[in-house]
Amino acid sequence: MNENRKVTRAAGIIGIGTLASRILGFVRDMILAWFFGAGKLSDAFFVAFRIPNLLRRLLAEGTLTMAFVPVFAEYLENKGRNEAFAMARSAIRMLSVVLAIITILGVFGAPIIVYIVAPGFSGEAYDITVLLTRIMFPYIFFICLVALAMGILNTMGHFAAPAFAPVLLNIGIITGALMIAPMMRTPVNGLAAGVLLGGILQLALQVPFLKQKGFRFWEYAPLYHPGIKKIALLMGPAVFGAAVYQINILVGTMLASLLPEGSVSYLYYADRLVQFPLGIFAISTSVAILPSLSRQAAAKDLAALESTFSFAMRFVFFITIPSTIGLIVLKEPIIALLFGRGAFDTASIHMTAYALLYYAIGLCAFSAVRIVVATFYALQDTKTPVKMATISIIANIFLGIALMGPMKHGGLALATSLASMINLVLLTRALKNRIGGLAWKNIVVTAARSVLCSIAMGIILLCILRSFPPDYQGASLSLLFYVVSAIMAGTVIYLGTSLLLQKNEMKAVANMVKKP
Repeated sequence: MNENRKVTRAAGIIGIGTLASRILGFVRDMILAWFFGAGKLSDAFFVAFRIPNLLRRLLAEGTLTMAFVPVFAEYLENKGRNEAFAMARSAIRMLSVVLAIITILGVFGAPIIVYIVAPGFSGEAYDITVLLTRIMFPYIFFICLVALAMGILNTMGHFAAPAFAPVLLNIGIITGALMIAPMMRTPVNGLAAGVLLGGILQLALQVPFLKQKGFRFWEYAPLYHPGIKKIALLMGPAVFGAAVYQINILVGTMLASLLPEGSVSYLYYADRLVQFPLGIFAISTSVAILPSLSRQAAAKDLAALESTFSFAMRFVFFITIPSTIGLIVLKEPIIALLFGRGAFDTASIHMTAYALLYYAIGLCAFSAVRIVVATFYALQDTKTPVKMATISIIANIFLGIALMGPMKHGGLALATSLASMINLVLLTRALKNRIGGLAWKNIVVTAARSVLCSIAMGIILLCILRSFPPDYQGASLSLLFYVVSAIMAGTVIYLGTSLLLQKNEMKAVANMVKKP
């Protein structure tokens, strides 16, 4: 199987896992709302879960894997499997020691942490949140080890177990709500136990596949290995970058809070919809491409690295450009289907659609940035993405302040999209200066063809909307049928026109579903 086929197959597997996780996440949220509603207990759980979840985002989600994979791939390429496995075992041992210390500090320091994170909590709400924090804090121990295991498996060509690991967290929380909570004196403690169960299940899922690849946890390895220093040097800027991103989210929320009531919610729901194609296609492709790019960088095969980068960019544009047009045209029917019930009235649908319009404009940039950043990580350069991200975040703040006046919450969404475009331009210029080439002609040609096919799709969808306008006040099943039919029609039109203009990209999509 050639490298491009590997990437598309891996992206397909990761995309399916992400889709399953997102769907089960909706089911999880429905169950939590059903059992616990919106009150003191649910507030305590969400605050307590936010603490280990923040550490997960800073340490495990992307940063640890992206720092580990290039180093592990370099050892595999240049020093062989035994040395690479020895380095990985040392990394696991060292990380276990560090995580154990962090976990102990978190458990004993929970009262202080909760006081800082939720200064308004007092009395019973404060006590419950402290207890929940103590139950859930060990989750960070397991999820960071999962991140290392995922890095090992991905580099060695196995993507299924890592891709479906997040599903097990949702299963753990659902199990906690349905089976553990009823046995507890304080039922919300069952949710916390479910989070911990989810972390254990995610790690347990990786173990058989690691053994299948020949990796043994129990074999000897020193606590410290020279490769760990490389990982730490790469991870430092990556953690900083993740922290900067969280600050950006916080600033955006603060600016939205200055706008009319509901602005924060409109942006939140619109962002959830943009994150759906972003997670399934762009993030999955960036995860799938990292091992291939890392192997090519370790072998100093820049021509192959350039080819893989070009293929990934063309593939992402082929998917995200029609997704952008589809979200823009079908924004209101989709929002009405997912959220349009109860207090979420017609006005809320329109205002959320307004935000989604401007978020969708940046979908291609959001996606392409993921590929470029993965390429920098493969080259063991984590500093450049952080520098460019910092510049784009500053731009986002200034653009947000400038646009929120005339455009309200839509201006904040547009600012985020424009800032991501700035980030993409800065990153691609820096990457071109680093390795040259990048085969931009092929990338631009594919993007242009995708735009043409997407415009044809969009025109026909607009005609359908105007000829047969959806009934937002009607039955949910009829709206579901309407949205699904429109999406299917759009997909058929786009793929049909692509058969004439984009045969190579169509082959790549076919490779996602074919057996290897």
